[in-house]
Amino acid sequence: MATPEEDKAAERIKDSAQQIWLAGLGAFAKMQQEGSKAFEALVKDGVGIQKKTQQAAQETLAEAQARMAGLASEIGSKASGGWGKLENIFEERVARALTSLGIPTAEEFAALKARVEELEDELDALSKPRAGARAARRREPEDEAP
Repeated sequence: MATPEEDKAAERIKDSAQQIWLAGLGAFAKMQQEGSKAFEALVKDGVGIQKKTQQAAQETLAEAQARMAGLASEIGSKASGGWGKLENIFEERVARALTSLGIPTAEEFAALKARVEELEDELDALSKPRAGARAARRREPEDEAP
């Protein structure tokens, strides 16, 4: 059988093993608590970073959209300016070709039309007194006949 000293040594070893076991369980429990707290803190930090990243991305997207709208407007202005110049060149060339063929310009045609209307008005004014005189002459012989 074991001596009392051996029993005491065995008891101390058993107590030490029990304390080591309990220390391990305590460390495990502490790590679970601290681990979930750390995990929650990491999740919270991750949510904050995600919000900041999304906000930065939205601001960058808004700036890019504004730049693209400005570029589109500028390109549209340049293109319409180019078309305007092309249209003017075309109109000038057509006008020169029509002039070389002897076709009157719109201004010349409008002046001619105005002159014709003026002459028609003068002709109407001259015709009315004569028509009135003719009617008077026709009535005179009829009045004297009976």
